[in-house]
Amino acid sequence: MSDETTPASGSGGAGPEAGSAKGTAAKGAALAREKLAQAKSDAARRGQLPRREPRRKASGPARASGDPQLLGRAIADLLADRKWEEPVAVGGVFGRWHEIVGADMAAHTKPQSFTDGEVLVLADSTAWATQVRLLAGTLVRRLNEELGDGTVKRVNVQGPQAGPRPSGGLRVTGSRGPGDTYG
Repeated sequence: MSDETTPASGSGGAGPEAGSAKGTAAKGAALAREKLAQAKSDAARRGQLPRREPRRKASGPARASGDPQLLGRAIADLLADRKWEEPVAVGGVFGRWHEIVGADMAAHTKPQSFTDGEVLVLADSTAWATQVRLLAGTLVRRLNEELGDGTVKRVNVQGPQAGPRPSGGLRVTGSRGPGDTYG
């Protein structure tokens, strides 16, 4: 067969409309390439060259689907991967201390640390230290309600660490100071 038998419009015999549509599409593609080249040259003049190296993939475990995760679920997965669940839970309890023990006790006590199932609580007076020691069983039970059963095994309470005030001009010689605070 010779080239003379093929249609001149290149439309595959579909008529003159198909030939003009292909021509318009070709003009549009050429215009788009021209605009893209112009935008790249403008960016190069401003010093904003397009990236040459491929983007790095995010590190971490790959998700099975491409759908976004809920924020709470993503945080829970992060905490589980790094084994931070218990320290975060303990920090949350320490942050809500006033809600857990009540406003009166929270005004005079402060949780200091949590190590191997033991919570260290500092009291601002010996009277409050004694009160917390008497309520230690209840406090352990309440903390385990918040953190999970068996997390807290013991409450260690410490009173004020400053000893009696040094004797001065207005002090009675031989007195031990106020017994409810430093005794």
